[in-house]
Amino acid sequence: MAKGMIGLEIHTYIKTQQKLFCECAASRIKGLKPNTNICPICSGQPGAKPMAPNLEAIKKAIQIGLMLGCKINAKMDWQRKHYNWPDLPKGYQNTLSGTYATPLGINGKFQKINISSMHLEEDPASWDPQTGCIDYNRSGLPLVEIVTAPDFAFADEVIEWLNSLLHSLAYLKSVDTDAGIKVDVNVNIPGKTERVEIKNLNSLESIKKAIDFELERQLREGSRRETRRYDEIKGKTIPMRTKEQAEDYRFISDPDLQPIILENSLVKTLKDSLPESPEVKLNKLIKKLKIPIKEAEILAKNLDIVEFFEKIVVKIPPKFALPWVTIELLRVLNYNKTTLDKTNIQPEHFISLLELVKDKKITPLQAKAILNTFYPSSFSPTKVESKITDLKELESIIKQVIKENPKAVQDYKAGEKSALNFLLGKVMQKTNKRADYKISQDILIKLLK
Repeated sequence: MAKGMIGLEIHTYIKTQQKLFCECAASRIKGLKPNTNICPICSGQPGAKPMAPNLEAIKKAIQIGLMLGCKINAKMDWQRKHYNWPDLPKGYQNTLSGTYATPLGINGKFQKINISSMHLEEDPASWDPQTGCIDYNRSGLPLVEIVTAPDFAFADEVIEWLNSLLHSLAYLKSVDTDAGIKVDVNVNIPGKTERVEIKNLNSLESIKKAIDFELERQLREGSRRETRRYDEIKGKTIPMRTKEQAEDYRFISDPDLQPIILENSLVKTLKDSLPESPEVKLNKLIKKLKIPIKEAEILAKNLDIVEFFEKIVVKIPPKFALPWVTIELLRVLNYNKTTLDKTNIQPEHFISLLELVKDKKITPLQAKAILNTFYPSSFSPTKVESKITDLKELESIIKQVIKENPKAVQDYKAGEKSALNFLLGKVMQKTNKRADYKISQDILIKLLK
């Protein structure tokens, strides 16, 4: 595989309630009936004027720039980027990029890759070239574009870096992770070929395949400066048009939008509120809390989970709490097809539950059953019935179970070990999972002999 010079233009949707220049909802775009979440502004009706830009979008874009290590500029003018394409009803896109623009952030570095700039802009509509239909639900959504230097040499490096970027962006909670990303990839072979831009790649798999194919194609055929698209069915890049230069977009300042002027105090406040990075969290889990690497990586995958765990271990030993979070809590969330931030499971209730188990006041089975009922909203578990450890009480219950299940008893005596688990399950069922498992097992084995 030829060594390339690869740069990325990454577009990711900012998570906001409203679109960038109108009051149309920015959430729940995916799956909506086409053209139901629109207004004269975002559909480019004649005479429609944009509202002042969404402040929530600006703040979250600043946080993304800070996470990328960028210098945040104090003043930015909105530009009109002109091009004639069916997805752009106004004939131009409002953006903080362009010939005369000052980007929101410049000169950053993330995971050893230089960030040339990052800026805020509006998304065009969605156009299906097969049918010619245009859906304006997406038009006007706030986008951040991150432009890297051409610091990548191979597709695998790009994918590894993008995975790390997406993980860090998820920690910020500033982007709509459900909406995914759109990536334009610039590829050439240093000293041999002209730069080619591959447009609108929207999955890591297609990004890798497109880069690999293009490097091989350029090595074989050479290239000219152009824009191409990746055909997933054919597995190759296809020419779209010759590559536009900056002057082709005829950038001008937008007379309908005031410049953005940022106070230093706002930028400082947003910087102070940034969460710790996934790498910092992982390092703390391993070195400070002595969590094994595999479990630490599970915790660090999600900011809500790792912060929840950090609150739990203030009162509960990390080793004891670990399986209850990485196994049991995640089991409940996965079963209900939800995430922790969409529930009302309180750390103090979780701590109380683990304290009952740790102090042997309830059984682990009881605790798991209670945890199941913590969704969607937890409660104080202190009033639950205590664990049964009295030998006489347990023996009486177990004798009744043996009497009611003669076949399982015969199976156990015939050498079927699974019959013992069946009988223990019946004991737990009879005691509402309050029976001490170890004591019950010992008594059951003794009586069966």
